[in-house]
Formats: sequence, C-alpha cells, structure tokens
Amino acid sequence: MKPTRIALLGATGSIGRQTLEVVRAHPDRFRVVAASAHRRVEPLVSLAQEHGIPWIAWSDPSVVLPEIPGIRVGRGKEALVAMAEAPEVDVVVVATTSVVGVFPTLAGLRAGKRVALANKETLVSFGPVVRKVWQTSPGELVPVDSEHSALFQLWQAYGDHVEELWLTASGGPFRGKTREELRNVTPEEALRHPSWSMGAKITVDSATLMNKALEVIEAARLFPLPPERIQVVIHPQSVIHAMVRLRDGAWFAQLSPPDMRLPIQYALTHPERLPCPSRELAFPLSLQFEEVDHETFPALRMAREALQEGGTAPAILNAANEIAVEAFLSRKIGFLDIYRVVEITRERVPVVHPEDLEGYLAADEEARRVAREVVSRHA
Repeated sequence: MKPTRIALLGATGSIGRQTLEVVRAHPDRFRVVAASAHRRVEPLVSLAQEHGIPWIAWSDPSVVLPEIPGIRVGRGKEALVAMAEAPEVDVVVVATTSVVGVFPTLAGLRAGKRVALANKETLVSFGPVVRKVWQTSPGELVPVDSEHSALFQLWQAYGDHVEELWLTASGGPFRGKTREELRNVTPEEALRHPSWSMGAKITVDSATLMNKALEVIEAARLFPLPPERIQVVIHPQSVIHAMVRLRDGAWFAQLSPPDMRLPIQYALTHPERLPCPSRELAFPLSLQFEEVDHETFPALRMAREALQEGGTAPAILNAANEIAVEAFLSRKIGFLDIYRVVEITRERVPVVHPEDLEGYLAADEEARRVAREVVSRHA
C-alpha cells in the first residue's frame, strides 16, 4: 500500500506537531510532502529537515523566504492553495489559525482531496460557502476537532436515526465560578486548562466557553440537523467527547482519552482504524455531567443567536472574539470584557447575506476593525 501523502498546513502549532507524532508512529502509512506555518521561519525549516518534507510555505506574505537546498519554499495564501491542489497530495490537514484556512480548504475540496479540517474559522465564518463547495465537489471533509470527530464517527453508524447531537465541554479552568470571581482573573489562570494541552487562543476560548459556542456552529454546518437539536453538557473528565440521542430513546457515546492524536489519525485513515499512539483510558471511570451556566458564560447564547440570524453573523462573532482574546492575552482588557467586546461588535456590524466568499471576508475584516476600535476605547 502506498503511503498517504499529506499537506500539513499549520505544522508548527499544537495540531500540526501531534499530526507529526501520528506520522512518526506509522512511517509506512503516512508521508508529509508539504507543510506550512504562519510566520515562524526557523521552526518550520527545522521540521522540514527533521521529517524530510520537500515543500514548505508561510501564510504570511511578508516573510522573507530562506534558501534551503533541496526544499521548495513559498509564501502567502497562494502557496497554501497550491499545496492543497497539488497532485502529489492525498490529504490536506488544515490546522492553520484564523481565516486563511478557508482558501486551502476550498481548493482541496475542488481538487478532490480529503480535507482533514482542524480550523474552526473555516466552517464558523464561511460555512455557507464551504458547504456549497463541499456538496458539489469531488472532495470530502472530515473533522479533526475531538467533539466533531466523535459526532462524525457516531453519525456513520446512527445518522439515519439521530434525534439530537450532544457536545461535551470540560468547563475549562473556571467551571463553577461566578461572574464576580471571574472579574479579575489573569491570562495565566485562563491558560491552565484542566484536561487538554492546546494553543493559547483556543485555551482561553475554552475558559469562556466560546470554544464550545463555535463548535455548536460548526456542528450545524457539518450535520443536517437544526441548531435547536444540538445540545451542550459540561463533562469535566473530557472522556466522552460527544453523544447522540436516537429517536427511539437510545443513547450512544464516543469515549477516548483527551488526546488529539486519536481524532487526527482517524481523519487520516477513515474508515480504517490503526493502532494509535494516544493514551489509554484507565478503568474504572467516574463520569460527571453538569448543566451549562449560561448566565456566567453567555457564549453559547451568542452562538445560537448568530446561527438564527444567519448570513455573516457567525463570522462577526468569531472575528470579534479573536480580537478580544488577543487583547485579553495582551492584558489590554479583562476576562469578562471578552464578552463585552463581542457583544458591542455584533451590535455595530450589520449582518448581510452574501452569495460569495468575498462578502464573508469583508464582514470578517469589518468586524475585526470594529472590535479593535472597541478594545482601544474600553481598554
């Protein structure tokens, strides 16, 4: 069997590094033939030399390209699109940050590739455009996010009978806290996730529950159920990643350790399953479930409102949150101000219903501009 040839976009991030661990565990089955980073030059060059990757690129068009014997280099979103379309690529792992991931995702789908999607913005902000291309192109889309991977696996077996989808949330480091207790929390405290090891932005999103809010939007893009049939429950152990309730009342859940290597590998091998380097579950298990505190953590309410509005509302929500989290990590605003920046931005940026990608990109850009303005005035 020929190895699956992978374009790993976002290779220096958390998902990228764990993808390389999966590749290293199965050297006869996988080979990374292209890789990208945003602007980190030396780390990507080191990865390319360590793993024998012949083609690398940076999504930041301002990066000064190094000259590396035997390695092809490129930059800008055009380089990522070229990787996604390349005939020597079988699977495109999109683990980039921010909105640049939509371009190789669309290119990979149109070129008939499997797109292993680990970039939330692609479906949250540009869902209608991505779904249209996905449904009309020869490519396939497989989610990498642990909750959506779990739902994807459950859907394969029970999709025709599913009444509700249930996403689980760890609750983050501030589970059980009141708004008053959250008023003065620091970035360091927000980055102490109890279950997962992730990048800074997604870890803060977990603390605000915005990560779960965005996942509800993603699930509404991935599965043919209305948003009101997509539920969320707090599950601190992060062992059950998703559940489905069938129309006859039966429930099924996907359990695995909180280790991203398993959903990454499944996205590469589906429907086949291989031994995985992930951790093992330790039995017996003690599992706990709690309701979401929507008053203290209003992110899920915001996401459902954005889904109901449709059009560019989810893109505005996502863009404003990115700017707000960046400001919080830079100590320009407080933790609870993240919600305030998002709410004010949503109020000020009109929702439109474009038919093309450019319209969604314009809404994203405008929301970021307004959010930065809100931060500067309220910092």
